[in-house]
Amino acid sequence: MSKDSEGLDDAVDPMIDFESAFEDDKFRFSDYAIEDYFTLVIFWALIFVVALQFFTRYVLGDSTTWTEEIARYLLIGVGFVGSAMAVRKGTHIMVEFFYRYMPNWLGKLVAGVAEAVSVGFYFAMAWVTYKLADRTGSMMISVDLPKSIIYFTVFAAFVVMAFRGIQRIVLRMRAARQ
Repeated sequence: MSKDSEGLDDAVDPMIDFESAFEDDKFRFSDYAIEDYFTLVIFWALIFVVALQFFTRYVLGDSTTWTEEIARYLLIGVGFVGSAMAVRKGTHIMVEFFYRYMPNWLGKLVAGVAEAVSVGFYFAMAWVTYKLADRTGSMMISVDLPKSIIYFTVFAAFVVMAFRGIQRIVLRMRAARQ
């Protein structure tokens, strides 16, 4: 049941993704956007907090109380700010099965409609999270900070997702004209 890799489509061949991970491309700051760097900073903060939690719990035998809550909030931040990065790159999970069996024009139309619906969803969720953040007055349990910080972070991520989605639609329309 094995196929020759030369006969496989590039989108289906898993070895292409595996081999591309080991290519020596030079690092360029211009290849990344601001949300990439925010995600990286939040991720490293998450690594630090979880390592601190591990160290205090298993090495010192007395866990620091605030690390679990802060790690939870940092994970939320990584998820939503990272989603903005995925919208920009167009790497969110989607079902490509039907696109293979559609005519090219219909596939482009369905993809464009899906992008537009996604942008509408991002704006709607930005509105909901803004209203939620505006109404949240409680404080975090272990740290003296307002919980609305988390909701405003999610709000900002949805706004960036919406604008990156619009950017993808504009780029798609420019490519269709050419």
